[in-house]
Amino acid sequence: MKKWIVVLFALLPSLALAAGGNVHLDKANNDLTDQASLQNGAKLFMNYCFACHSTQYQRYERVANDLGIPVELAKENLVFDSEAKIGDLMVNSMPQKQAAAWFGAPPPDLTLVARVRGADWLYTYLRSFYADPSRPFGVNNITFPNVGMPHVLEELQGIPTAIVETHTVDGQEVEVIVGTETNGRGELSSAEYDDAVRDLVNFLEYSGDPVKLERHAMGWWVMAFLVLFTIVVVLLKKEYWRDVH
Repeated sequence: MKKWIVVLFALLPSLALAAGGNVHLDKANNDLTDQASLQNGAKLFMNYCFACHSTQYQRYERVANDLGIPVELAKENLVFDSEAKIGDLMVNSMPQKQAAAWFGAPPPDLTLVARVRGADWLYTYLRSFYADPSRPFGVNNITFPNVGMPHVLEELQGIPTAIVETHTVDGQEVEVIVGTETNGRGELSSAEYDDAVRDLVNFLEYSGDPVKLERHAMGWWVMAFLVLFTIVVVLLKKEYWRDVH
């Protein structure tokens, strides 16, 4: 019993992070079998996220092979460090101490972020930035209030502003942010931006568990084996005990 209590308390931080408070989470509806989506997600991650966030438990070559990207093409479009090799871990060169001074805390490694936060949380978070002049980088986030991260995808989405409504809570009127809208000056339309974010989250979900599809496929074979093995064992038992009684 004590062991189960220890395990439960160990999982509580992860559960709290995945829940993301009381914010409504939109469904990411990822498809890990969609290689085109994963390839675009990898491109977006390397171009917009990798300067600050590494994925130090992944290797360039593994990503290229899993996502169906030719090695030479991966070298040209995914490996930005001239000294890095295709078989190296995906680690950026940002100094941690300087990053902590710039952002208030070192940007976390994102290899396992989808497993900790959840794909729906990431999908909602990346679509929840809004302009806030009071913040150091001029933006805030509905899903993660006062986050120290700039809106790195702003050129794709445009400048988002908060949609505020007045609600009555405990007899008092309060202003509540219920969503965002953009100025329409981004490179992508709203629907295209949502698709791009979905691709990015798809890649991060893959990164957190590269063998998920293989494991699930193998699981069906294991279950089928156990069912057949159980049938054989039952038949053997009946045959063995048939003459005993």
